[in-house]
Amino acid sequence: MTAATAPTLNARVIALAHHAARTLAEGALDRHGITFHQSVTLRAVTVAGGSVPHDELVTEIQNSLKTTETIVQTVIEELLTAGLLTQEDSLLRLTATGRDLYETTAAATAEIAARLYAGIPAEDLAVAGRVLTLITDRANAELGTG
Repeated sequence: MTAATAPTLNARVIALAHHAARTLAEGALDRHGITFHQSVTLRAVTVAGGSVPHDELVTEIQNSLKTTETIVQTVIEELLTAGLLTQEDSLLRLTATGRDLYETTAAATAEIAARLYAGIPAEDLAVAGRVLTLITDRANAELGTG
């Protein structure tokens, strides 16, 4: 493909890129016995410093994945049952096992991203980042989510 034959950015192009990359990521996650939703949830707790209020995590994951509260609650229960999170009152904490698993899977998915983005000029990645962020912001505004 050349610049002359590349399609203009549209919903289909975004969806195809998303699904292809997510399928690769899910393959890496599957090898470690974790789902995409579980990985996103562990990441959110990690980014929050290792602990986060239960309701705050539910809202964040619901907004990030555009899914239902019931699904997020199920994912949290799976992580608690697997010993990847613990709960004290309303605070969810990452366990050492959860942190290790997150770090392992984050490294695996970072390798995939590095391969996919290899050779793309930094300026192109910056433009794509700005455009996709703007599209996300507009869609979230219409959805009433953050």
